[in-house]
Amino acid sequence: MRLNADFSKAVVIDTTAMPWEASPMAGVRRRKLDRIGDEVARATSLVRYDPKSYFSPHTHSGGEEFLVLEGIFSDEHGDYPAGTYVRNPIGSTHKPYSEAGCIIFVKLHQFDEKDTAQLSINTHGEEFQPGTAPGLTVLSLHSFEGESCALVRWAPGTVFNPHTHWGGEEILVLEGTFSDENGHYPKGTWVRSPHLSVHHPYSKEGCLIYVKTGHLPAD
Repeated sequence: MRLNADFSKAVVIDTTAMPWEASPMAGVRRRKLDRIGDEVARATSLVRYDPKSYFSPHTHSGGEEFLVLEGIFSDEHGDYPAGTYVRNPIGSTHKPYSEAGCIIFVKLHQFDEKDTAQLSINTHGEEFQPGTAPGLTVLSLHSFEGESCALVRWAPGTVFNPHTHWGGEEILVLEGTFSDENGHYPKGTWVRSPHLSVHHPYSKEGCLIYVKTGHLPAD
């Protein structure tokens, strides 16, 4: 499968309008955002676990990164409530499940093999730091050789400078509405902007976004 696999093109998806597709495991469903491959794939998805559902034990041959959006995600290593950001590096293993049900935003097979950090951050217990423009606060989650990942909170009326995305940019709107000259992106919108794309972002009502930069191919 090749889904939104041309990284030179911008993609905007209202994930709340997408149907949930069945996975190989009962009670686990997906909304596929981009994908190169079949069941073992370079993939970005939303994944929903029904209460008492689980996934087979597996090894992350290309690494796994996820943010818990709703409920509590679990594996044999612990419980991860909404707001938890987790990185499982290449070669790590686990058996995921959810007792009460959950939704996660997950990226698979997108790790640099030299990036071996294993992280679990409950973002609700972390302090956001002042950003580079008035009205912005930032919680850095991870960075490695030009790639970075953060939560960014925009106060109402915040405007950021026009800028170029070296290595691309990926955004999932978690709260409120994020905007730029190309449109308005309410909660649940996923935006992927290619290498060297330019925009002038702002938020009239305020928002919270997950943002990842520097990870998309430059050619």
